[in-house]
Amino acid sequence: MSNFKIALLDGDGIGPEIMREAVKVLDLVAERNNISFDLIHTPFGASAYFECGHPFPEQTQKVCDEADAILKGPIGLSHEESQKIPVDMQPERGALLPLRRRYNTYANFRPVFLPKGLAHFSPLKPEIIGDGIDIMIIRELVGGLYFGEKETGKTADGIRYVKETLEYDENQIRRIAKVAFETAQKRKKVLHNIHKSNVLKSSVLWNAVIDEVGKDYPDVKVENILVDAAATYLCLNPGRFDVMVMENMFGDILSDQGGGILGSLGLMPSACLGDDKAYYEPSHGSAPDIAGKNIANPYSMIGSVAMMLEMSFNMTQESRNVWHAMQSVFADGYSTPDLSRPGSDVKMIDTQAFGDRVVAALKALPIPA
Repeated sequence: MSNFKIALLDGDGIGPEIMREAVKVLDLVAERNNISFDLIHTPFGASAYFECGHPFPEQTQKVCDEADAILKGPIGLSHEESQKIPVDMQPERGALLPLRRRYNTYANFRPVFLPKGLAHFSPLKPEIIGDGIDIMIIRELVGGLYFGEKETGKTADGIRYVKETLEYDENQIRRIAKVAFETAQKRKKVLHNIHKSNVLKSSVLWNAVIDEVGKDYPDVKVENILVDAAATYLCLNPGRFDVMVMENMFGDILSDQGGGILGSLGLMPSACLGDDKAYYEPSHGSAPDIAGKNIANPYSMIGSVAMMLEMSFNMTQESRNVWHAMQSVFADGYSTPDLSRPGSDVKMIDTQAFGDRVVAALKALPIPA
């Protein structure tokens, strides 16, 4: 029997609630496929800071080091609660960026996926959505402005200033470019390269390396598009995109916009891959305003499990089964209060009930051969 060790970072806010539903799915997947998952919960984020004195404590680092994959819940607090934590220990700076740096998870996959049957979630008009939205955003995750040198201070005249460095080298760009081209080869063989080379020299280098790598993938058509134009087209004609690749900050912003055209970041899981380790997480935040109310939809958390099954454990068919099971719950007319308004012609259920229905739907599907 195969055994996989998974570090579970429950996180903050709604994190523990949606993680519980993901664990239900993992337990069923293990049972259906005659494998074993060693699931180890370990603190991470603001809750870890208050419990252990650090948002990414040594005990969590050890568990993650030994794990075959990491499943991470959302982290963060309200603005007011965040002020109780020193700036450099706040979850994003003290936990999330160090996690990415520790495991060099440079390739971030964020699927913007909305079948036609779920089009009612989107704020876009039906004629724009067409037969549905299916985009893979690939974001470079450990370089650029977020990881560059940072400096704050005052000038000789007493004027406060901040300086942050946007830095990439050709090797960083080349490795994410290869990931993007290989992904495009498996889909529609079209790659949209998102840049801002009319202003940023970092994008000039980025584009040059994309062109160089593209010579090794002659079957993939590259379309270069400025980031501001891409933002516009995501709203006006999302169907023109299939695979999009971009640097760190552009990817952060456009993938969140992708959640907007779906109707919620609650419908967007993600995968963060390095050469030796991967972690999987919802793209949304910890939603402290609804924490503990059992109304958060676990779709993005369970979707992250589906991505983990395929990308870390090579369980492609079971991954597809999990996706199908989740979407069937929506297709049957059920939703949670965070995604749908009362009176919007859906049967409202809570977090736990949504997870239960996903489990029931998965049980009804054939076990992969």
